[in-house]
Amino acid sequence: MRRSARRRPIALVTNRIVIAGALCLASLAGVPALAQTSDLVSKTAFRVCADPANSPLSDKSEAGFENKIAQLMASELGLPLEYAWFPMATGFIRKTLQANACDVVIGYAQGDEMVLNTNHYYTSGFVLIVPADGPLARVTKIGDPALKDKRVGVVAGSPPGTHMALRGLLAKAKGYDLMVDRRYQDPAGDMLADLEAGTIDAAILWGPIGGPLVKQSHPGLKVTPLLSEPLPPKMFYRITMGVRQGEKVWERKLNSLIRRNQAKINAILTDAGVPLLNDMGTGPLEAMK
Repeated sequence: MRRSARRRPIALVTNRIVIAGALCLASLAGVPALAQTSDLVSKTAFRVCADPANSPLSDKSEAGFENKIAQLMASELGLPLEYAWFPMATGFIRKTLQANACDVVIGYAQGDEMVLNTNHYYTSGFVLIVPADGPLARVTKIGDPALKDKRVGVVAGSPPGTHMALRGLLAKAKGYDLMVDRRYQDPAGDMLADLEAGTIDAAILWGPIGGPLVKQSHPGLKVTPLLSEPLPPKMFYRITMGVRQGEKVWERKLNSLIRRNQAKINAILTDAGVPLLNDMGTGPLEAMK
């Protein structure tokens, strides 16, 4: 999700063949292999796996909101911050976290089996983006009749596309690529440019991408979280930090850091323009206070 959606690039990394072999031997000897992974976490740096061109989440200039959360975590641990940069695309986890090039992915959707998830530190969802003074400004759901016969931009293969198909909106939709190397392609930026140019009538993006982009560079657009879709797939996700499977001690340490610094994390996200939702994705976070 992270780009695309998630969206969601990291630098050159080294395959840890020796470590992989050692874990395999430990497993054959009857010792749980995953128990060994705690030794892989660096004690001298806070090592983060990140995409170098996935603005507004992360980038090599460290201006993204995930970069700022990483800076906060490193400061709380009293460790220098180090990055393993690699595109957020196929092979991301295998070539970074699993290769021991880094120890944590700052933004990772809850429930993915490739990583061990920490407790979630925010919840967000997909958003509808339209001209603030246009005829679609009051639309709050994909099933709104006002979207019929409109050309809607959507990331191919994302959950909103399924909802659009159920409501007969795909015939005129414009699709944008999901899995791309953001160093060379920018589907979200292209979608918003098309919206402002009138090529499409509305855009649907993952909120942590669309919200900050609109806040940064598109003041004439309106962002509305899509909270009223009654059928699967779900349109919201709880976002965690991802660590290697089996690293329970490291996971608990990060959980403690998240808990103690939740207010600061929320402030970073809010300042960036990320639409924060309650844990069930039914309304804005403020409604739970």
